[in-house]
Amino acid sequence: MGLCKLVDALLFLYFLFIVIVSVLFDAQTSIPSHFFPEPLIELKSWYAREFGDYLVSEKPHFFVGLTNVELIVQLPVAIATLYGILARKSWVRTTCLIYGVSSLSTMGLADFSSFRVFVIRIVILTDMIKSKRASEKMLMVYWPFLGVAVLAVLRGLVPCSGGSGSAGSARRSAAPRKKRA
Repeated sequence: MGLCKLVDALLFLYFLFIVIVSVLFDAQTSIPSHFFPEPLIELKSWYAREFGDYLVSEKPHFFVGLTNVELIVQLPVAIATLYGILARKSWVRTTCLIYGVSSLSTMGLADFSSFRVFVIRIVILTDMIKSKRASEKMLMVYWPFLGVAVLAVLRGLVPCSGGSGSAGSARRSAAPRKKRA
């Protein structure tokens, strides 16, 4: 039960970060810049220069598409998961699973071309590594997102012992229901 609470706390902080960054930073990839205040535009430009993030500065089509998926699918799920963790809802496992799988599918692709070895190719990370344009600093920004996506999937698949997310079901089983005539 303690491990589940620790994972929930880590995921809560991550989803809070994602909601803020998605709205203020990532949305600039898809939405015209005149909708954002100048300090936010400058912050994004500084980040792209400081970390050498050519994806943010050049906006290749695949990256814009993945950002749209993040804004349309992952952002609402992240908000729901924040609420679910705070309110200890039983469905938080489902939203974690949805977010994790969505995030993994935008970042990674399973390749079964070799029967001897199962290889996971990370789309964004593969582009950075194969193009040899990404700095170590830039790669260190993107790798943790993959780890948290795996953690969210695991949180969705593995039930917490002690019912940390099922406060409502514990209440229902504690008192027997009266029959109505």
